[in-house]
Amino acid sequence: MNISLPDPLRAQVQARIDSGHYASASDYVRDLIRRDQHAIDDEARWLRDLDASIADSLAEMRAGGGIDLDTACDAVLAGLAADGRPA
Repeated sequence: MNISLPDPLRAQVQARIDSGHYASASDYVRDLIRRDQHAIDDEARWLRDLDASIADSLAEMRAGGGIDLDTACDAVLAGLAADGRPA
């Protein structure tokens, strides 16, 4: 695989090699790909967890649990007003 880089990016890669962080341009690119893979995996995991949390919350609400958002907001605003703070 050949990769063309503009001069500023080429200089960045060389600076990372010269600083001792990487042994070669290939080493640097491999690390960037691994980091990208981890970021993709982390995002997918976060989205799965979010979906599960939403599903759990919806199930709780359907079962009669939870608090209505309007009711919760009204309570917060009433608390602020009672403390003399603007809403």
